[in-house]
Amino acid sequence: MQKNQSVSNAKLFRTPFSREYWRAALAEFKSLKMLLFAALIVALRIALKSVSIPVAADLKIGVGFLVNAFGSMVYGPVIAIAGAAVSDTLGALLFPSGPYFPLFLITEIAGSLVFALFFYRAEITSLRVILSRFCIDFFVNIVLQTPIMMAYYQIMLGKSYKVFHLPRIIKNLVMFPIESVVLILFFQLLIPPLTQAGQLPKGMNKLAFTKRNITVLVILTLIGAAAVAVYALTR
Repeated sequence: MQKNQSVSNAKLFRTPFSREYWRAALAEFKSLKMLLFAALIVALRIALKSVSIPVAADLKIGVGFLVNAFGSMVYGPVIAIAGAAVSDTLGALLFPSGPYFPLFLITEIAGSLVFALFFYRAEITSLRVILSRFCIDFFVNIVLQTPIMMAYYQIMLGKSYKVFHLPRIIKNLVMFPIESVVLILFFQLLIPPLTQAGQLPKGMNKLAFTKRNITVLVILTLIGAAAVAVYALTR
């Protein structure tokens, strides 16, 4: 009971840019309960890698990102980085889908870190969810992942990645608003009962979905599409 009360009354941070925030994140590594929870999240991420929800023809939503977002929210950026590294390595060993390429660790870690920085010990708003998904879908999955994919195809497969380049980028842009809404609904369902049970800090749930959020969602989608269009035209 005492542990649940300490979680409920844990301090929330406005930003992750403080020493106290990182001390709290590092302290999670000393908790056996949190490490066991992280191990469960890693196992779920590996098991759910190939599980997806069909949205339209050739368009599916993977459910693994929901588990990743939830885990990163609970245990913070330090364990999130370690968990991402373990998840990617074990997933490649247990369920190989091609030659192992260590640089894929970078994007796996980056995605988990983004979720943790936005959600750990923070007020979870719809705007935070939308911005986290934009950072992952655009900056991680497009900007960061593209040169890594090019290197993978050239070094490991001896092929050009140009054929797969734009379709993957367009898919990430299309999925951004869909995944944002799905993650908001997922958190709306999960956070209140966990907060009431004393497993999450009080005051985290601020997940009202407003017209302003829809506007931000549309604007970010258009910005991403414009950036990709400029990139495609200048190549």
